Amino acid sequence: MQPSMFNVQVPVPARDEVFLMNTFTDAQLLVSTDVASLLARAADRPEAGWSEAEREALETLAENGFLVPDRAGERAKLDQFFRDVREDTSQLRITVLTTLQCNFACDYCIQGDHGDYNKNATKMSLERAAELVAWVESRLDAVTPSRFVLTLFGGEPLLNLPVCYFLAEELWKVTQARGVEMLVNVITNGLLLTEEVVDRLTPYGLNGIKVTLDGDRDAHNIARPLRGGQGTFDKIIANVRKVSPKVRISIGGNFDAASVDSYPALLDFLAEQEFAPRISKVAFKPVIKPSAPAKNIIPLMAVGDSGKPLGGACMTAAGSGIGSGKASSVCDNCHFVDDQMIHLMEETEKRGFPTMDGVHMGPCEIHKKHAHTIGPEGALYACPGFAGEKQQSVGNIYGTRDVIQAATAEKYDALAAWKACGDCAFIPVCAGGCTTAAHAEFNDIQKPNCHLGLFEAGVKALAMKAAAGAA
Repeated sequence: MQPSMFNVQVPVPARDEVFLMNTFTDAQLLVSTDVASLLARAADRPEAGWSEAEREALETLAENGFLVPDRAGERAKLDQFFRDVREDTSQLRITVLTTLQCNFACDYCIQGDHGDYNKNATKMSLERAAELVAWVESRLDAVTPSRFVLTLFGGEPLLNLPVCYFLAEELWKVTQARGVEMLVNVITNGLLLTEEVVDRLTPYGLNGIKVTLDGDRDAHNIARPLRGGQGTFDKIIANVRKVSPKVRISIGGNFDAASVDSYPALLDFLAEQEFAPRISKVAFKPVIKPSAPAKNIIPLMAVGDSGKPLGGACMTAAGSGIGSGKASSVCDNCHFVDDQMIHLMEETEKRGFPTMDGVHMGPCEIHKKHAHTIGPEGALYACPGFAGEKQQSVGNIYGTRDVIQAATAEKYDALAAWKACGDCAFIPVCAGGCTTAAHAEFNDIQKPNCHLGLFEAGVKALAMKAAAGAA
């Protein structure tokens, strides 16, 4: 037997103990330093050489995955794990972009502040929505999941309420006819969020609504104004206040170097609101700046009258945005990203809000065969972060693929960025990092987007909680 490659250890000197975590089995143990030393020496002595107490400790470590027979077998189990994630049929998940139109002018978004965007952006028709329902029916029959999850997204999805309502109502019928549980989530900027919207969707499995706040009032109003330049913070908060008794609300936010310092003030503000106990999750993520295009290569992209790009999903779902080229973009320095995400998670927890633990971050939906993103025209994408970028489409709901889509689908089917991560202990909970970020930063989805410091800090936080709970 030998120590697992997925073991992580954090000393807890105040207790003369060590926190052990195995990211593959998710086992977490608080053990004496003697046991931690025993784990490190497990491969150095024949089994007959251990005392009875040592053998019992080693058996417990092996049962929890901290000891494995050999590295080759462990890597084989890792490969099988990712195959199981990909082939899992327990859920069918679809994210639908009801429209690429948006009433905001976020400076980090590909949609930006283009005056002609809403004139040109695609919007799903009711006829297309009916075709999508038929496609979902066929997938339900092929996959036979126990749960179906519909996420309404955009653009701003609530700019196309007829399609939102139609999809929820019609997909409820087809799932209930098959005995499949249905959940509906909405990712919205919050400006058009009303009690009527919640009341209309609730009978069809409304599960939660995610609203984005990019910092405190002043920072948010700079980052996420209306297209006319007016602030949006007060209206969003008023809307959340009205609907929060009826539906779970989660708060997201996209930070950069200019706005990150405003987030503690946002958290203080949220903690003072009467709806604070009903916030189900708070999570902040960095804006991602794309890499410069290759030399002598002209990227092909639809543009508006001003020459600015058109099309593309709102980057809130991916926690990132197609950058404006401003110097404040944070991913120029990944240590900054890790440090600030750790800081914001700590600040969020201090105020009693549920948030990410910094460890259990993946694998995300891009690694799942039965998770799909559908654009307003019926195009299929591997991830919401790529939606609307036509070169990244992997097909459509009509079952046809052109040569480019077939090649793109093959590329995503072979996605395995973690294979370049060596013996990193965090592969099972990271899978090589965010593919959207790797595409934006490196133009290479097979290149790991590594934030090791974030994961290490997450384990340290778990260790401190375990030690406090054992006190």
